[in-house]
Amino acid sequence: MPRLPRYVLPGQPQHVIQRGNNRCPIFIADEDYGCFRHYLAEACLRHGCQIHAYVLMTNHIHLLITPDKADSISKVMQSVGRRYVQYFNFTYQRTGTLWEGRYKATLIDTENYLLTCARYIELNPVRANMVSHPGEYRWSSYRANATGMQDNLVNPHTLYQALGKTLSERQANYRALFKVHIDDIALKEIRTATQKGWALGNDRFKDEIEVHLKRRTRPLARGGDRRSVEFRKRRG
Repeated sequence: MPRLPRYVLPGQPQHVIQRGNNRCPIFIADEDYGCFRHYLAEACLRHGCQIHAYVLMTNHIHLLITPDKADSISKVMQSVGRRYVQYFNFTYQRTGTLWEGRYKATLIDTENYLLTCARYIELNPVRANMVSHPGEYRWSSYRANATGMQDNLVNPHTLYQALGKTLSERQANYRALFKVHIDDIALKEIRTATQKGWALGNDRFKDEIEVHLKRRTRPLARGGDRRSVEFRKRRG
C-alpha cells in the first residue's frame, strides 16, 4: 500500500523527527553538528522554512518548523539529508544510508501546543540524562530562546514574541516555562502524534484540519468492549 502524503499546511508549524539508521550515531565530533547546522540553515533559507526550536541529539534530531509552501519541509529535509550523508560517509570512510527511513512529522496546534512542543524538544538532553539543565547543552535552540544567544537557525514564532514586550521580558517568561514539568499526558500526546503522523491539538483543531485537507487527522475511535452487552446490541 502506498504511503499517504504527510499533512502539510503552509504557515502551520510542524514537529519533525529524523533518526539515524538502527539508532546509530549521526553526530560524532563537534564538526559534525556544525556541518549539519550549516546545511540546515542554507536549506531553510533556500526553500522557505522557519525553525523555532530544535535539538541535535547524537542519533536523531527534532525540529519545530514552519513551512512557507506545501513542499518546503520535504525539500529542506531532502537537501540536508543528501548533503550531510555525503559529508558523513566521506569523513568516516563509510558507505550506505545514514537515516532510518522517512522523517516523521505532525501538524501542531499553535495556540495550545507550540510552546509545549518547544519545551519538549529542548528538554531532550535532560530526559536523556546528558545534562541537568537545557542551557548546558550546546546543540539546541534553548540558549537562543531563553538567553538571547545568537543562533542563525532560530526564527522566533509570533507566539514566542507575544511572551513579552521586550526581548529580555520574552526570554525571562520563556525560561519560566521550564520551571513547570510537562505532564505525562502531554508527553504521550506529542510522542504518539509524531510517531503516527497524526495532528497534535484539540478536537477543534483536528476538525478544522480534516475539513481543510479532506483527510483524517486522528485514529478511528475504538469499537468498545466487544464482550459488553451494549456492543452486542449495536452489532445486532
